[in-house]
Amino acid sequence: MVAPGAAHWLLIGNSRWHWAGQGLDGWRTWHAPPGFGCEGAPLAGLRLAGWAAVGPIPDQAGLDGPLDRRTRMGLADIPLQAMPPWLGVDRALVGWRAWQLSGSPVLVADAGTALSLTRVDADGRFVGGRLMAGAALQLRALAEGTSQLPEIGVSAGLADGMLSALAAGLWPIETEAAMGSGVLWGMAGAIALAAQQVWVEQPDCQIWLTGGDGAQLEPLLAGLLGARSGLEGRLQWAPDLALEALAALRPGPGR
Repeated sequence: MVAPGAAHWLLIGNSRWHWAGQGLDGWRTWHAPPGFGCEGAPLAGLRLAGWAAVGPIPDQAGLDGPLDRRTRMGLADIPLQAMPPWLGVDRALVGWRAWQLSGSPVLVADAGTALSLTRVDADGRFVGGRLMAGAALQLRALAEGTSQLPEIGVSAGLADGMLSALAAGLWPIETEAAMGSGVLWGMAGAIALAAQQVWVEQPDCQIWLTGGDGAQLEPLLAGLLGARSGLEGRLQWAPDLALEALAALRPGPGR
């Protein structure tokens, strides 16, 4: 559980609210629907050391309450160099934190509502990236854009049923498993291709994976990269990289 009066950090994403707090047994993270605090606790009374928002803030957040504008973080608060003013704050956070921890060029794949690829060079400068639809958006598009493919209930992150796509092997028979397999392998393949392209220019580039769907992508990506190039520890799985960046930039007591 979280220590009474402990500092919290919040990233408002496109689909969920991502929380971190100082727990009695160490660093804790949670993920909740919009408008809900840590482990379902009400927003009122939470002590936010820092927070950031990818998109609009729901009305129920109450900016006069816990979401104090003075503790909100934007691009100007993130020491990532050469950022364009339109860069998403989530991409800036994960790009900066991965570079800070690596001390080398990084390519960060953030597998959330969107799959974003963000490059940072050895000097800590943003040097571009790629964007594509995340798993839930891809599955929704398949259901809405075709006459026979089913809708798979995925709102934020891959549902447990989607894991059957991996258990079904490379070439599933059932339609839902085939959809899930196609989406997962497609995303893993896109990241692996980007990594191979970056390594031609920067062989010392570290590949970082984060985001809600990263846990399902990590073994696929590790297999693709390891089989083709010799991974040698260059793939880092950090599920809460953006929250770690918030806490590093706005530390609370005891951190």
